Amino acid sequence: MEQIKGILYTEQFRFEPGILTIEKDRIQAVELCPMEDLSKEEQETYLLPGLIDIHFHGCAGYDFCDGTKEACEAIASYELQHGITTICPATMTLSEEQLMKICHTASGVQLESLKGIYLEGPFVSYEKRGAQNADYIRKPDMALLDNFQKISGGLIKIVAIAPEEEGAMECISESSERFRFSIAHTCADYETALRAIESGAKQITHLYNAMPPFSHREPGVIGAAAENDEIVVELICDGVHVHPSVVRSTFKLFGADRIILISDSMMATGMKDGIYALGGQKVEVKGNLALLEDGTIAGSVTNLYDCMRKAIEMGVAKEDVIRATTINPAKAIGISADYGSLEVGKRADILVTDRDFCLKKIIKYGRVEKSSFAFL
Repeated sequence: MEQIKGILYTEQFRFEPGILTIEKDRIQAVELCPMEDLSKEEQETYLLPGLIDIHFHGCAGYDFCDGTKEACEAIASYELQHGITTICPATMTLSEEQLMKICHTASGVQLESLKGIYLEGPFVSYEKRGAQNADYIRKPDMALLDNFQKISGGLIKIVAIAPEEEGAMECISESSERFRFSIAHTCADYETALRAIESGAKQITHLYNAMPPFSHREPGVIGAAAENDEIVVELICDGVHVHPSVVRSTFKLFGADRIILISDSMMATGMKDGIYALGGQKVEVKGNLALLEDGTIAGSVTNLYDCMRKAIEMGVAKEDVIRATTINPAKAIGISADYGSLEVGKRADILVTDRDFCLKKIIKYGRVEKSSFAFL
């Protein structure tokens, strides 16, 4: 057994002084204590649950859509080194053969952190395709989706879908018990989005991006989602996709319990400026901006940990931001019984940071990771 002391982020979404006891790969005890029971260093130490990114495409020069074991391992390694202890990487709109390969590869890799697949495409709108490859967009197809799931070994957790497309509503209503449908890359108006939610859609993919804007006469997807307490929304806080004012307003509109921070990161994350690829399309990266040749923003180049820190810098309460990067995504992919908070019986995925959220130590399944934090 091992004990760690510091300022805990508790299951009540507060920071309080306390002690974590770890036995093997689980948290055996969580005890609060007076601040004076902690050393000066411990009083300056935060203990957080490991972060969970349920929507990203790649990093460290690799893309999940490479469909190789090497890519999966490299991505998982980079994410873990940056405090993202659980991942659910996303596909892009690709050919059926490529998607089959990706699902097959993911089903065979033995990675502690890989807990799902986010199927982003091919069931998207041409008009709002963003960085999705138009050549492979297709109408929602339940038989195809079932085949993907079978090949993945049940790993597909979230399916992005444009509800206005032919067959989408039927797909949602018939399979919402087996898949979590997320409204995405869509031209849907308010009424269509409302019908999709009533049919069983539970989530909104990268809110504000690749969908009609929210306005006072045409509330669209955003308005339909805002007034339904069962809907959660994804938010990219890389400082590029969503203005800081809108980030702050979104937390007020939806509440911290209904927001999931995602990175939507691509293979250039953690790499120098240059030319990369996303979904088979060329992407130019300069600083924290990634663009297709036509100027379309193509994912982010910021990992989730840095998105978390940016959201806090934007003025969102740290307690709310951490909730949106831990327990909320855990609930979305159905793993909250074991992940997402520092509770007795849960996996010992723990981040040790200072008060500025600079990483000091990463614990995965009760083991300290031997990673260098020089680049953080």
